[in-house]
Amino acid sequence: MNAKSRHIYTLAVSAVLGAAYAVLTMLLAPISYGAIQFRASEALCILPFFIPGSAWGLFAGCAIANLLTGNLFDIIFGSLATLAAGLLTAAIGRREHNILNCALACFMPVLFNALVVGAVITCAYNGMGLFSHFGVFALNAAQVGLGEAAVLYLIGLPLMRWLPGKKFFREFIEKTKS
Repeated sequence: MNAKSRHIYTLAVSAVLGAAYAVLTMLLAPISYGAIQFRASEALCILPFFIPGSAWGLFAGCAIANLLTGNLFDIIFGSLATLAAGLLTAAIGRREHNILNCALACFMPVLFNALVVGAVITCAYNGMGLFSHFGVFALNAAQVGLGEAAVLYLIGLPLMRWLPGKKFFREFIEKTKS
């Protein structure tokens, strides 16, 4: 496969992953939104570790899923948190694929979503200033972070360790490398 074909393939993969993220989030809406959330679609955020370009597809999928909230701050900043986490996950993926780097990669979505979504919930939904109500922000960040950690470490990390051992996944990843 030539470089142009690989680029188009990676772009298509990213689009499909973004669509999967959005659909999975919306299908599981009762547990995907709010201060206490278990957004199962966040398990897909491990994929930039293997396919760096997928961070952009996940960003688009998150933006589409966040349209359901109707909150402009959530649509913009929640989606940017996913992008930042995805880009850092991709950077970590350029290192050795050991358990420590896998665990660190899983921590990026936990960290960014806890801080950013915790702030969005505090300011946009609760109508409170972030620094004037730091306790409320800390609680919101902890709730979002715990849900995110559950998804990334109970689903994402085992997938990160299991998928590379599968032939179909190795072949799939190879098609995205330029």
